[in-house]
Amino acid sequence: MVPGVGGSSTAAVELGDAAAVAIAEEAILEGDVAIRPGTARSALRSRDMRRLWLSMVGSNIGTWMQNVALGAYAYNLTHSASFVSVVFFAQLGPVLVLAPFAGLLADAVDRRKLLVITNLEQLVFSGLLSLVAAAHHPSKAILIMVVVAIGVGNALSGPPLSSLLPNLVPREDLPGAISLQSIQMNLSRVIGPAIGGLLLSKLDASGLFALTASTYLFAVVGVLSIKPVRQPAVDGGFGVRRLLGGFAVARRDPLIRRSLLTIASLSLFCLPFVGLIPVLAAQNLGLDVKSAAYGWLYACFGLGAMSGAIAVGSVLAGRPRAPVIAGSLALFGIVLAGFSLLRHPGPAYPLIFVVGLFYFSAVTSLSTQLQENLEDATRGRVMALYMMGFGGTVPIGVFAGGHLVNATSITDVVFVGGVIALLLAWAVRPRRASGSYVIGLVEQSH
Repeated sequence: MVPGVGGSSTAAVELGDAAAVAIAEEAILEGDVAIRPGTARSALRSRDMRRLWLSMVGSNIGTWMQNVALGAYAYNLTHSASFVSVVFFAQLGPVLVLAPFAGLLADAVDRRKLLVITNLEQLVFSGLLSLVAAAHHPSKAILIMVVVAIGVGNALSGPPLSSLLPNLVPREDLPGAISLQSIQMNLSRVIGPAIGGLLLSKLDASGLFALTASTYLFAVVGVLSIKPVRQPAVDGGFGVRRLLGGFAVARRDPLIRRSLLTIASLSLFCLPFVGLIPVLAAQNLGLDVKSAAYGWLYACFGLGAMSGAIAVGSVLAGRPRAPVIAGSLALFGIVLAGFSLLRHPGPAYPLIFVVGLFYFSAVTSLSTQLQENLEDATRGRVMALYMMGFGGTVPIGVFAGGHLVNATSITDVVFVGGVIALLLAWAVRPRRASGSYVIGLVEQSH
């Protein structure tokens, strides 16, 4: 699902918009203190940004309800870590294959229309997922095919959404807009799993999938509620040349190239635990993956991730990206390794909060660093590469991790991810050299 939109009607959007205005103009203002440009608060002054942000929250709540239910359903159906990893790969694998094409579309067609079409496609196949799960003996092959179809819609919706944000706010507020996007993703990650975990203990998976299918309408209504934005001019290339335009930009610009390589390495080697949380919860923590306790575990992770995104868009706004990225990666690696060693659910809740905190402060900082250095004409195609690195490599890691769990243990797989995060932190550490910060082989000015 596109980190989409909120509201099932125009009236709902208007009501949410009024609430956002109140938050932006009153609650977040302390006395007469001016809003600092570049912060999330400053980005919220844009009417269209407020509307899109509110709609994202509503839509993504449904996404995470579906995600938590799908992982639990796959595990309960087979009690196999390998099958859970296959389902996760089917869900996000299309991002790896289709992201360049999605980026090309985002730079060539109306981004709003593309978002509407892709969300309607996901709505249809999520409804079909409900029918598959309702069968007395569900076909695993059909289940995988339906999840792949949902993943195709998700893959085609990411780049246009990321490319739309810079057109809704002044350039100086772009870091705040990117932070808001991360906040909504993780606010949804808190609320969605909590609701999904509670409902999964009362409803069967089929009923929950049917409910989450309807939330794609939030995305459609929200996108249509904002005014048309200026479509950027294309860069003059055609065919394969245009399709590969993002790779050309990355090859020319070392900062963009290193940002993409860092997020891809983090996602491939350190994030298999995200898709294997049902396995870790069941095998290490003794949690029933159909229980509310399991839903709250996901919610704590999302709350931490949201807090990390908020920090990048507030207290860390304007600070050099290099130290924030390196420090976040190092702390993420340490707490992830510690989380893998837990055998009791009690301390798991606060610790997974901290895992999410440093994980998303690193990811949001990397995304902000990337977006600040892109031209709008090629933004969609470069952000498609980011989507490939961030979302497309995760299912490969989860797929491999699921099989490694069977050969070793879930503890070993997650612990090694923490160690690799520490190595990445060392690789991107800031160093002084001729008045510049050096990130690996890339110089970044103050």
